[in-house]
Amino acid sequence: MKNNKKMSVSGLVLMILSSIFGFANVTVAYDQMGYASIIWYVFAALVFFLPTGLMFAEYGSSFSNEKGGIYSWLKNSIGEKLAFIGTFIWLSAWIIWMISVSSKVWIPVSNIFFGTDKTSTWHLFGIFSSMQTIGILGILWVLISTLCATKGFNQISKVANIGGIFSIILPVLFVIISIFILFANHGNLAEQVHGMSTFIKSPNPLFSSPIAVMSFVVYAIFAYGGMESMGGIVDQVDNPKRNFPRGVIIGGIIMAVIYSGAIFFVGVTANWQQVLGKGSVNLGNITYVLVSNLGYVLAKTIGFSSATAIITGEWFARFAGLSMFLAYIGSFFVLIYSPIKSFIEGSDPKIWPKRVTKLNKHGMPAFAMWIQAAAVAVVIFAISFSGSGAQKFYLILTDMGNISSTFPYLFLVGAFPFFKKLKNIERPFVFYKNKLFTTVVVTIIMIVLILGIGFTAIEPILTKDYETAFWTIFGPIAFGLIGWIIYDIGTHKQKNA
Repeated sequence: MKNNKKMSVSGLVLMILSSIFGFANVTVAYDQMGYASIIWYVFAALVFFLPTGLMFAEYGSSFSNEKGGIYSWLKNSIGEKLAFIGTFIWLSAWIIWMISVSSKVWIPVSNIFFGTDKTSTWHLFGIFSSMQTIGILGILWVLISTLCATKGFNQISKVANIGGIFSIILPVLFVIISIFILFANHGNLAEQVHGMSTFIKSPNPLFSSPIAVMSFVVYAIFAYGGMESMGGIVDQVDNPKRNFPRGVIIGGIIMAVIYSGAIFFVGVTANWQQVLGKGSVNLGNITYVLVSNLGYVLAKTIGFSSATAIITGEWFARFAGLSMFLAYIGSFFVLIYSPIKSFIEGSDPKIWPKRVTKLNKHGMPAFAMWIQAAAVAVVIFAISFSGSGAQKFYLILTDMGNISSTFPYLFLVGAFPFFKKLKNIERPFVFYKNKLFTTVVVTIIMIVLILGIGFTAIEPILTKDYETAFWTIFGPIAFGLIGWIIYDIGTHKQKNA
């Protein structure tokens, strides 16, 4: 009976796919690199996802009884100070995600009501620019969400289940309709393939230089991020020593195939120059633009008039907007408290100021959540009132999110050899048994991560886009320094006490 309750390989694969795959990663990849993004997504699956997934499984199985998630992994491997700083940077990734969602959530709202992104025409009170208006609305969103979450009003997170269903239906429909259009057009693609160069060279002029292309590695790694959350479920898998590696490998291969296939199918209906090479398209509305275009091309393929095709495209955009909006609401209300609460509860409470660790009557670290909300609001205000246009605004948010999400892996992967040297700990699951093999794998991953992060940070400097460069680098460095300061102050107080 016990084994019947354990997770099978197929169950593990489905959990990996549902937790990590994101359709928005497909549309962003096509916007940035076109078909040329496929090779990098396959590269990221082989060089990053598969080896790190098995590392995180070893971490999770050995420290399954400890609170704090990755904090406990790092603390036991490389010490409390580096663990605190590394986890603080990991926390910054969620904060920057909230900054991004608070600003981007109004695009699906616009699509729901208008069938297109009209946020560039919004001017609050006729005084503020469109980006300033989005910034103000984003600040209101995070403040109201924090207020609701601190009151224990987390029932709204159940909306995530509905949004999750829509989010699964969206890419499935996209691929099915694309296949139908491909056959109806006798195999003709909107974005033509001109030999192998099509899968190497990006149609996007922003990714024409080698450094810009290398910076795309961070986008690809971001698409596979989140496997560290799977590390804690090793003991729930039936015969984990055999089935967990199989599940990770199968899941990685399937995800690479799905990503690659989905990116290719975008090209069935979307010619890059005609659809994406416009000033109105940005990383905030790219998904809705491509889904709307899919509806338009479908209607034209069937034989409808241009007017009907436009209406069809608008309704497709409404469906995409509704699915993304529901998913945003559900996930936001969970992630606004879950990462920060997990970090605070897992770390030594003596490091933090007392007010930060105190939970209110609803079991929420309200004071810490309001500090988090203030940080999110300040950054949104600073970026939105900087005078940037929509394209740069969403590029900054995307690059900030990618870098901050990728940076903590430097700590997790770098700490793995130290974890392997630990004595007197139980290791229910071990995949890396050879020391030389472990060292080689860790070295390769670290080089890829450092180069990807480095090129992402350097590329805007070389193009003299100093604003994007500042905000791209700001997250990890700022939160790393803040984490360092909090830890030093906290430990200094302990010594004095």
